[in-house]
Amino acid sequence: MIDLVFVVLPETLLLDLAGPAEVFRIANQQLLRRGRRPAFRLRHVGPETQASSSVGATIAALEPLPAAFDTESWVVLLGQPSGCESALMRPLPGHWTTTRRWLAEVVAPRLGSGVELMTVCAGALLAADAGLLAGRRCTTHHEMLSELQQLAPSAQVLANRLFVADGPVASSAGVTAGIDLALHAVARICGEAVAAAVAQTLVVFHRRGSEDPQHSPLLAGREHLHPALHRVQDAVLDDPAADWPLARLAAIAHVSPRHLARLFAEHVGSSPREWIEALRVALAERALREGRATKQAVADAGLGGTRQWRRIRARRRPAETPV
Repeated sequence: MIDLVFVVLPETLLLDLAGPAEVFRIANQQLLRRGRRPAFRLRHVGPETQASSSVGATIAALEPLPAAFDTESWVVLLGQPSGCESALMRPLPGHWTTTRRWLAEVVAPRLGSGVELMTVCAGALLAADAGLLAGRRCTTHHEMLSELQQLAPSAQVLANRLFVADGPVASSAGVTAGIDLALHAVARICGEAVAAAVAQTLVVFHRRGSEDPQHSPLLAGREHLHPALHRVQDAVLDDPAADWPLARLAAIAHVSPRHLARLFAEHVGSSPREWIEALRVALAERALREGRATKQAVADAGLGGTRQWRRIRARRRPAETPV
């Protein structure tokens, strides 16, 4: 299991905590339904035993900031409405300095060696103040980008990004972008099918990626609530390289092949074959962006070799308009 260590400070934005936490909780639920072991253990820590949230509710029974990490752990820093002021004011609040020292002394030496860091919204300011973003690509809420650059002058602060991953450090723009980052992390550890199921449970149909302000192509054609179609699409996501004749897909949906084709046309806007092809192309393109060799990326996505890959890309590329 991966320990998810949510660091809760006074005035923590409740949605910054609850949104990502629910993503990981539901991911465990989906894994159990698939006969797999849970992947995440949620922990809530802080410099104090309890903290008021942004909406007034108190979060109690917080664990102390851990002195060491015995298992693989992801430290999650959350935003606070006063995060910008806390990062730049002097003297700093006590909870801020305590957490900053812990980040520098306990978390920083282990980054990339069993420990990763995730920040939501103004949580990036705390990470920057502790020196964890130096020299890295990062982002935060659009209203705090200049403050983040002040705190981490050697960092490459990126605007207009939902989230940015740089090695063991990932930062997000805030609020709902924290959910996008959590879904990205679930996909990395548990697979796209589990991440898609989590998004559907949360009714987050437009799952967004770090480079694309629009919804992920891996979720294209899933803006519906039809359970039979979701069963089919989850099965293909679980094993995209398998052979998927229409009869096999229909058996999963418990409908006839003809009726399945009608359901795809009505709810997805394409045929099953067209949707599977688009999915495989998206998987191959993502693998290529991550640095995988073309031949391996194409094979893992279920495409029949690089020649077919080039042919599909040429067919799918929009026609260029003459100047």
